Amino acid sequence: MNNANFFKSKGLLILSILIIGSMAFQFEEYAFQNEDDVEWRAYGGDAGGTRYAPMTQINKENVGQLKPVWSYDTGENNDPEKKGASLPCQPIMVGGVLYGTTPKLKLFATEADTGKELWKFDPFENSFQNPTSHPIRGVVYWERGEDKRILYSVGPWLYAIDARTGTMIKSFGQNGVVDLHEGLGDSATLGYDVQDYSMKATTPGVIYNDLLIMGSALSEGGDAIPGHIRAFNVRTGQLAWVFRTIPLPGEYGYETWSKNAYKKLGAANCWAGMVVDEKRGMVFLGTGSPSVDFYGAERIGTNLFANCVIALNAKTGERVWHFQTVHHDLWDRDIPCPPNLITVTHQGRKVEAVAQATKDGYVFIFDRDTGAPLFPVQEVPVPTSPALPGEQPWPTQPMPSKPKPFANQVLTKDALTRRTPEAYAFTLDRFENSLTGSKYMPPSTQGTLYYGFAGGAEWGGAAVDPNGIFYINSSNMLWWLQMRQVNQQNMVQSEGEKLFNTSCSGCHALTAKDKSPATAQSYPSLENIGSRLTRQQINELIRTGRNRMPSFQHLSANERDSLLDFLLKTERKEQPTPSDDIHQVTRVHTPEGKLFPYSPPYVNNGNVQFLDPDGYPAIKAPWGTLNAIDMNTGEYLWQVPLGEYPELTKQGAKPTGSANIGGPLVTAGGLVFIAATSDEKIRAFDRKTGQILWEYTLPAGGFATPITYKIKGVQFVVIAAGGSRFGKKSGGQYMAFALP
Repeated sequence: MNNANFFKSKGLLILSILIIGSMAFQFEEYAFQNEDDVEWRAYGGDAGGTRYAPMTQINKENVGQLKPVWSYDTGENNDPEKKGASLPCQPIMVGGVLYGTTPKLKLFATEADTGKELWKFDPFENSFQNPTSHPIRGVVYWERGEDKRILYSVGPWLYAIDARTGTMIKSFGQNGVVDLHEGLGDSATLGYDVQDYSMKATTPGVIYNDLLIMGSALSEGGDAIPGHIRAFNVRTGQLAWVFRTIPLPGEYGYETWSKNAYKKLGAANCWAGMVVDEKRGMVFLGTGSPSVDFYGAERIGTNLFANCVIALNAKTGERVWHFQTVHHDLWDRDIPCPPNLITVTHQGRKVEAVAQATKDGYVFIFDRDTGAPLFPVQEVPVPTSPALPGEQPWPTQPMPSKPKPFANQVLTKDALTRRTPEAYAFTLDRFENSLTGSKYMPPSTQGTLYYGFAGGAEWGGAAVDPNGIFYINSSNMLWWLQMRQVNQQNMVQSEGEKLFNTSCSGCHALTAKDKSPATAQSYPSLENIGSRLTRQQINELIRTGRNRMPSFQHLSANERDSLLDFLLKTERKEQPTPSDDIHQVTRVHTPEGKLFPYSPPYVNNGNVQFLDPDGYPAIKAPWGTLNAIDMNTGEYLWQVPLGEYPELTKQGAKPTGSANIGGPLVTAGGLVFIAATSDEKIRAFDRKTGQILWEYTLPAGGFATPITYKIKGVQFVVIAAGGSRFGKKSGGQYMAFALP
């Protein structure tokens, strides 16, 4: 066939396809894809979670021309008088269609080049499920031939949605849904029914062949159920395998816990996401702390597989290797983000590795096959006293020799703020009246100033490029932790107080002893909550949850009434009895024969960030950074402030950086895109130098991770602008940027 006839025939074929397509469903028409389109098919961009895009249309020379080209308004979070739910979703783009979620947990599909809505799915419309609220950081796409599915979870339910129509796939699970309690344990083994307790999945799972491998987000208190890793068949919803992160008797790792700890303690869950090496058939993930946060007397030992980087056989769920980053965690140092698959040159040879950033600012890097650290990791002696009664802190902790930490490690007097004399005097007083020093200081009733509860890496995680460079944002935050002994007044606890100590105290302080705004809380104190919310509003919040607060639907109406009476101080006080002494506190909390939910004899004061009297961090800047680390050598290429406080900049201060939530995106065009900051901007940095090349103020804070893709010859950068962090306004839009 000559060239003319070839192109004529090819043109007729294309014309025929277009004519047939025009007769089809609107979605199918739009999903017709150009050969040079570049997709963003998964959370993190690809199976390895690299957050790297091989596109150069937007580059260092022209990024300054980047402009908004469309926005998709979810129709939610638009009331400026109300604080809305967060919108941390990193959308995906497949076949010319953008998929994401709304603040109220609806799933949507839009045209990727215009933002025009194609469909929207509401999980609460005509549903058995009660409305709930929690973060959704992304969704999963799977296809085999014409079977195209979006999988995402709302509360404890996993949905399979037809990607073309937005309707439930009834052949999946029970009429389109799977209960994510499945596989977490049975009442005969645990002594309680996991179905009665809260769980959800806030970060999407990963696909390996026809399996969806899932983690979960759980309570961090005494009502935390096990955080086992599970795989479900994508077609049927059937459970395929389970890896138990809290081993049962006879299983590897059981001896690292107190006897029968699995009957009263939970968590050790992967809430932050995972990645897959499809060639090796391996899934890599990080786990969080065991319950309960900050007190571990009922779990003596290192507590495998909490706080571990784990490699599993993706087909069977069998453990290949693990590495524990914190032994016997007493500081809520969950692994907060997915690992990244990365290739480096190490000791003269190419090594396919996996890198994991941590909450306290470390980066561990391992050989993907063996789990051997590429840079030496030392077990360093750490303080074991003062410790709470019954507690046995682990005497050493692992510390990588390279790279050096990307977040503050040890608080010293010299690190205290000098922003104003008043700010310094205030923070110095707290410093001199608190325990300080090692970040591994055991929690105490005296009170300790720490780094590492949050900050360092967060759920936004890192991006890596093909040269082995690791890009990670960080917050430097100082936290105030003080433990209190339950039942200190020798009085029998009311039912409401028991419920508070079991379900609420892990995050919320009961009282705000320091009335100054200097002690700001990520989770507000519940003191005088009745002046802020009505009884009905509090009851609804307990029932449905909001943002990171889980739903407590497992509490009966009577239990919620008891908890409300306690919080609102409307309960009748019981009189002490002769047997109610402090040494019987565990027996008082947990009736004889009932191990779960577990009520510890010590609880913390809530998640309290320590700020100066004007609400700024109580330490010297930088308060937020963006870092580029060469993982071939373990050395830093650059570290620059990320974010600013505009009012301080106007006063002549250099950019201080700010607290940040969200992650980076790196491109072949030489750019690192990131929003995440409290100043509500999205920025592009030169990936070689860290220089800011472009910035744009979003309609609400971009506390999410941006994505990029190419469609019809145009490269887009898209981010969710949901606000609702750091006291900022709420938003409900997805913003798209492109060159003019």
